[in-house]
Amino acid sequence: MLSWALTFLIIAIIAAVFGFGGIAGAAAGIAKIIFFIFVVLLVISLVANAVKGKAPKV
Repeated sequence: MLSWALTFLIIAIIAAVFGFGGIAGAAAGIAKIIFFIFVVLLVISLVANAVKGKAPKV
């Protein structure tokens, strides 16, 4: 999912360089949304793994 965010960010940068403001803004917005979804899922995953833990071996 992080690769999608980076892809949209690169598209936004390229569109901005060529002067396509609307496309650049839309791509940057999509990249921002996908990035925050990635961060939320990462935090949920880390918390779930920390809570789950492993039983000690005897």
